Amino acid sequence: MKKIFLIIISAMLVVSSCTTTDFEEAYPNPAKINVSTVEKQFAGMLYTNREYVVPSYWNYFVVYRITANRYTQATGWVNATNQYVPGGGAVNDRWNNYYSFLAQYRQMENIYAELNDADKADRRIYMIAAAIYLYDATQKVVDLHGDIPWSEAGRIIANGGDYNASLPKYDTAEEVYTKMLDDLKAFSDELNTINVPSGILAGFKTQDIINNGDLTKWKKYCNSLRLRMLTRVSGASAFQARATTEINSILNNPASYPIVESNDANIQIRINDLNTDINSKGFRTGLEDWGGNYAGKAMIDHMKLNSDPRLRVMFQPGDSAKGEFLGLDPMASSGDQDAFILTNKLALYNWSTMSRNEYFPGVIVNASEAQFLAAEGFLNANNDAKAKAAYEAGITNSIKNYYLYRSVSNNDQSGPVTAPTDAEIADYLAQTGIKWENATTKQAKLALIGMQKWIDFSVIQPLENWAEVRRLGVPQLSFWIDNADPQKVPPTRWQYPDSEKTYNTDNYNTVSDKDKISNKIFWDVN
Repeated sequence: MKKIFLIIISAMLVVSSCTTTDFEEAYPNPAKINVSTVEKQFAGMLYTNREYVVPSYWNYFVVYRITANRYTQATGWVNATNQYVPGGGAVNDRWNNYYSFLAQYRQMENIYAELNDADKADRRIYMIAAAIYLYDATQKVVDLHGDIPWSEAGRIIANGGDYNASLPKYDTAEEVYTKMLDDLKAFSDELNTINVPSGILAGFKTQDIINNGDLTKWKKYCNSLRLRMLTRVSGASAFQARATTEINSILNNPASYPIVESNDANIQIRINDLNTDINSKGFRTGLEDWGGNYAGKAMIDHMKLNSDPRLRVMFQPGDSAKGEFLGLDPMASSGDQDAFILTNKLALYNWSTMSRNEYFPGVIVNASEAQFLAAEGFLNANNDAKAKAAYEAGITNSIKNYYLYRSVSNNDQSGPVTAPTDAEIADYLAQTGIKWENATTKQAKLALIGMQKWIDFSVIQPLENWAEVRRLGVPQLSFWIDNADPQKVPPTRWQYPDSEKTYNTDNYNTVSDKDKISNKIFWDVN
């Protein structure tokens, strides 16, 4: 792993607290770097990005607590001035980690390019899997910032250590999405015919901490990611025709383009050994510190009103609430919010299911998400019966999956929970505010899907949650107006880190006019 870190350091594109001279001095001669392999680079990629998949302290406390979890009201918080501006630490850390991650992939490309044709064919599965995983992370960065350095980014090793030659241009968000969608479509077809030698497959199973070398699950990951990204851009005029065609192709050809349909096929990093670096020990302080696990009123009220079976496993009542679930009102004054918190009646995210569950997996794509995407696709294709079936399957998978999270927990401080019966789930699907038939318009049915996504994502997939809330406008949330700050309500994008202005100045200047947190990402046409 030390060799992998050498490659990360040498390939870093963005360095936040150094001068160009410092960077060049720190950059080792490429000829002196210990030789890596495609397999090692693949493992290094997954490792570099692990804390942005598996729940970690820094990601939850520094990044999500003050950004996406608030913008979606997945959590409650005490109102304060300047609360809607993403913090520099949150922005810089995610940006730098992504480009370290991207640099790992670029070096993997470099190594692969030097192989002979036979070795390339043998190791093709590594390149496909690495690209799928990279594109998943890239989609999130684009959804946060819009245009990003991409096609030319992370190439300092390929450029022989020439720093100035490696300063990358910005690709438009539309260009990045187009390239990723083109490649993912090709990967989905290639995975149907790929032949991986048994020896290579054995090594791939060892290196692959996501799907353990299961090629069928990589197909499902690829197509579910395509479905997510196509749905994300489906409202943008330049992508509408493509999105319609490809979504229908995926949904109507499950044998060729399978998606995640059941919880046993969920795409996630499972925690197997708490003595390794891949664990969820940091989830507790990351989510709980400084009130990051307070329940928000909108979500609690919706779940209570509709007798949601997830309520008792996702949340725990305050110690003085006598079993009642109560959320924090975002429209109350900070004084009233503080006073309510002191009563110990405020519900919290369930310790044993979530934050103190050291075996909580790193969630990538769940069956519930894929089914909700399918429901929207079928709805847009005017196939109401299949849309309803996918919607209800998404809810059922979501409910059962939260109890699966609890079943692997090594913590019982929140007390026992009883898993719902099929009858309880059926009763929930028949609730007035949940029942598919009660929504009489397409928009109303889309709102039902959006509400279920919001609950399912909660604090587990904060960035996907914020993206979908922006895209769908569901739920319609009320926010305290911060009249003391220019940014009075939640933003619609993140700004670029200051390091870009300092070290990639000329290229940053080409996008500086777009660098406003009130600008929308191209797919956000709501």
